[in-house]
Amino acid sequence: MKTGKKKKALLAEKRELAMIEGILEGSPDGIGVVVVRLDCGCRKMAAVAADGEPASKVIMYRDLAESICDQCKEDNGDFMRVTESFIHWVEPQPAEEQKDMITAKVIGTSPQ
Repeated sequence: MKTGKKKKALLAEKRELAMIEGILEGSPDGIGVVVVRLDCGCRKMAAVAADGEPASKVIMYRDLAESICDQCKEDNGDFMRVTESFIHWVEPQPAEEQKDMITAKVIGTSPQ
């Protein structure tokens, strides 16, 4: 069921784009990259395939740092600390129905 309201689309930040391109380069089956931003500033990313399955390993990093933060080292970026998550799609993007299925499978759904 569609509602009249659409969530504001999250976009990759300029500094995330290089990491996304690197992940896609090593993931020929990837049609997008899941970007998870944590409250500590660390990021988790992974390529996703057309069926919603992983197309790469999960990469964790922190901008302008040599490694991820101590909290992420302890809890591996626990989902309770996620502030934003979205999929950066490769052009040409899949159909909306496929994007919705993959997003629900990978990130989950939330009430509008």
